[in-house]
Amino acid sequence: MDGNDTYGDCTIAALAHAETVFRGLVGNELIMPSPAVVKLYLQLTGGVDSGMNELDVLNYWQSNRVSGDELIAFAKIDPKNHTEVQQALHLFGGVYLGFQVQKNCQQEFQSHKPWTPGPLTNDGHAVFAVAYDQNGVTVLTWGNTQNGTWGWWDECVDEAYALLPPETQKPGFAPGFDFAQLKADLAAVAQPSTKPLETWKIK
Repeated sequence: MDGNDTYGDCTIAALAHAETVFRGLVGNELIMPSPAVVKLYLQLTGGVDSGMNELDVLNYWQSNRVSGDELIAFAKIDPKNHTEVQQALHLFGGVYLGFQVQKNCQQEFQSHKPWTPGPLTNDGHAVFAVAYDQNGVTVLTWGNTQNGTWGWWDECVDEAYALLPPETQKPGFAPGFDFAQLKADLAAVAQPSTKPLETWKIK
């Protein structure tokens, strides 16, 4: 749960889940302890349980080590572009995302049923997606895995990011992943003569 049953720290819990996945891809079993998740959350909110903006969390992570890792870069993904989402999941090991909570969210989670579209509440939630198939996606949240249909995704997900962690520089992160080539590609795209990569945040 990483404290998310008591605090609105889902953005930091999702960060911790991302770190666990990235480390696991290179054979490193190291999990950020729950008290550390809550401590970082309260540090960043000034001790107030106010929730956090995903972009603020990613900007912080890119400039500060969290549980020993500092994010190299991140890019915003168009959540309505399933191909882009699937490519990010395949290449980067997961997608950090935020969604508008539907009324049946907790009921379906507790019943071990996939999330489906429903009337939206005024609440938001952050999770880390780790897999997809023709039916939808699988995310990590609330101490478990949870499936969500593509219909749920299209209705509820309004924010999604691909993350570039330091583990991408290590052999075995992903088959065929070429970190040096990626850096060269990003540098080329980020030239002043081109407009893209308002999306990428690169050191």
